[in-house]
Amino acid sequence: MTLVDTSLDETIFLPLNPSAESILHVRCGSDIYESLRKAGIPGAFLEASDPVCQGPLDPKLPAQALREARADFIATTYQGFEDPASVLSKMEAEARGLSQLDHFAKIVLWFEHDLYDQAILIRLLARLQSAATKPDSVFLINIDRFPGITRFNGLGQLSPEQLGSLWGTEEPVTPALCREAERLWQAYSSGDPLQLQAALDETDGALLFVAAAMQRHLQELPWQGNGLSLTEALSLQALSEGAATPGRVFTRLAEDLEPLPYLGDAMFWPILKGLATAPRPAVTDFSDWKDEIALTDFGLALLHDRARWTDHNPLDRWVGGLHLQGDRPPFLWNPASGRAIAAS
Repeated sequence: MTLVDTSLDETIFLPLNPSAESILHVRCGSDIYESLRKAGIPGAFLEASDPVCQGPLDPKLPAQALREARADFIATTYQGFEDPASVLSKMEAEARGLSQLDHFAKIVLWFEHDLYDQAILIRLLARLQSAATKPDSVFLINIDRFPGITRFNGLGQLSPEQLGSLWGTEEPVTPALCREAERLWQAYSSGDPLQLQAALDETDGALLFVAAAMQRHLQELPWQGNGLSLTEALSLQALSEGAATPGRVFTRLAEDLEPLPYLGDAMFWPILKGLATAPRPAVTDFSDWKDEIALTDFGLALLHDRARWTDHNPLDRWVGGLHLQGDRPPFLWNPASGRAIAAS
């Protein structure tokens, strides 16, 4: 790639194809890197993939302390991530890369419609709002469908040819879009779901898919009735309908039950495992994706709203900037109104 400034840390940016001008592609994962390269799209590639749809987002922590907390969460919670230092090193490299965006003449953000992507997108755009990045240098590809694909779950589904057809469709990121993202990110990470609900009520829709994604985020609050998150409830439903292993439960959610798929398998594993290892479990325990599992009597009662999870199991998880702890969550999801509410 052609660099504007020789002080740029090239080790952070993966090369795609040579370009007469410096172009950077930013994506919340590495899933499209090879396809972009094979499609002959010019520029360099930066992965910005901290999964802020899960884990600690304490708004009181300074940036470095928050990275350390998130690295520890990822390393201790997700399968395949066992070294907090390695995770932290990757996060710090991502932060260094994002601090060097002004070295590129054109920056293209590649995102799709789900919660994982949209949470990272509004965080990134909020950062651009407060940084010195040239406002006319940033462009966005942000889609929720692709011709010929019935259930579009993400850009990673696309072939190099399909992905290449999107090159040239990118649209400018305006200062107003960054300001809207900053407002939504502040609400998302505030620790107050009602602030996010109010922000969604006032959004102008310029960020096409963020409202639906944030609504899905709020559905991870404990629900009125059984006290489960939507992911937990759908997992029990999948089991009741014959998905008899963790792998089959995950597949059933991804392909059928989940209204807006956003979880990878490493992110889903601790959710299902939590249902199996709680003081009063809803699911029989397991240690492998292929293990046979089943609903417990308590799990069956939860599924039919005859029991409440928090009457027997304390919470300890983050929903955006809100740390849910203990058996009395301060906020709930009201399925009747389709809104987050304060617990009475």
